[in-house]
Amino acid sequence: MSSPITPISSVPLAEPRTPVSGGTGGFQAVLAQAIGGVEHLRSNAGQTVERFLAGDGEEVHTVALATQRAELAFETFVQIRNKVVSAYQSVMQMQV
Repeated sequence: MSSPITPISSVPLAEPRTPVSGGTGGFQAVLAQAIGGVEHLRSNAGQTVERFLAGDGEEVHTVALATQRAELAFETFVQIRNKVVSAYQSVMQMQV
């Protein structure tokens, strides 16, 4: 006899930190907004999966779309981060 399937619980993430400086815009604001957007999509996908697993009427295609959106947003964010780091390293290697 096999044991019943138990629901998957989500992993709690650390709360975003508040900025140390008193800056009101620029790169920091854009970065914070991008991180918030990716986190929102991840949270939405997690809630959709939980509702589907609980049998609360979520459809399979809705779950698939939500998880794909979250995955695509995360992959895009990682690639943008890699480009920013690469650009920063290039600037730091320039001779003045």
